[in-house]
Amino acid sequence: MSRPGVAREEHAWDRTIRLWDGYFAVAWAATLAFVLAAAYPGLLVRAVAAALLVPLVPWYAVVGRPLLQEDPPDQGQALRYLAGAIALFLPSAVLVGETRLMAFALIPQCFMTLHTRWSLVAVTVINLVPVAGWALLWRPSGEDLFGNFLFSVVTLVFSVVIGSWTIRIIEQSMERAELIAELDASRHEISRLSAAHGALAERERMAREIHDTLAQGFTSLLMLIQAVEAELDHDVPQARRHLALMDETARQNLAEARALVAGAAPADLDGSSLPDALRRLAARHEATLEVQGPVRPLPAAPEVVALRSCQEALANARKHAGSSAAVGIALAYSDDSLTVSVRDDGCGFDPGAPCDGYGLAGLRARAGEVGGTAQIRSTPGDGTTVTVSLPVSLPVAPGRSPS
Repeated sequence: MSRPGVAREEHAWDRTIRLWDGYFAVAWAATLAFVLAAAYPGLLVRAVAAALLVPLVPWYAVVGRPLLQEDPPDQGQALRYLAGAIALFLPSAVLVGETRLMAFALIPQCFMTLHTRWSLVAVTVINLVPVAGWALLWRPSGEDLFGNFLFSVVTLVFSVVIGSWTIRIIEQSMERAELIAELDASRHEISRLSAAHGALAERERMAREIHDTLAQGFTSLLMLIQAVEAELDHDVPQARRHLALMDETARQNLAEARALVAGAAPADLDGSSLPDALRRLAARHEATLEVQGPVRPLPAAPEVVALRSCQEALANARKHAGSSAAVGIALAYSDDSLTVSVRDDGCGFDPGAPCDGYGLAGLRARAGEVGGTAQIRSTPGDGTTVTVSLPVSLPVAPGRSPS
């Protein structure tokens, strides 16, 4: 018996209602045949008992069959249907003992439509009342009475055990259906959250890329424009040099924008090594570059992080330390790490003070994505050093397996 508030799982009888129709028809026809063929009582009584079974067919077709397909069945309607079916069944069962075969069609319907308590009451009535009425009406011998009574008790016990077990199976099935529905909803929610997290991560990545490339380039352009405006009246050659830097920076920004759209490597790394890209970057920012250790090709991820970190550190140095501050870049290769440091001798700052900017937080996040670290050391009046350390692995020599 299904319960309100429980997720609906399609019952076996929902899919096979025609089988239940066939089962009812076979049980009814067999009962009718047994009643008419019985040796006792007389033909007239057996004919009356058979006639009393006939209304069970339209009663089942019109009232019972639709009720069996409801989930959950209306308890009031179920009680009325089974009360009517039992009222049609009992007189015939009292008149002719063979009519009790019809109980095999009625008992499953009790468990299918009623709550457990009422179904047990109905099953008890179907099994015991016909025997009691038959015994009072026909006064059978003690042996016949004992045999019929024993048969009805065994049938009742069997019906209760099988019915209760079936109800428990149905309840467990519906509990599992509810759990499956919850798991399915959770799976869809996890999928939605995963997609949202992926979109957020991609948005953050694009924000870092734009901040470290296009935004820094535009900042450099603004600074160069200000320098050119100040130099036009008294230092035209220097202004022209800054105009050339503006042209190079604008072209570099355009190349970076195209690389972002295409999802390719940074423009500075396209077809060149990391030290070469840093040399060009240092030249644009009027910084020095020192390379330590054996230079070797590395996976794209640490090289991109090193380049972007250097871009961010250089932009911050020019923005906060000023164009007159000396800036140096140090790139160090070791067996298991790649380290890039940017040092300026500007005014410095307090690293522990609250910072509203995105650059340093993005720099740490970018290094963390590849398992690296970013450290900022600065003291007011004593410059700033940004150091990014990234783990790398040595290339495996041909013919050797990694240890």
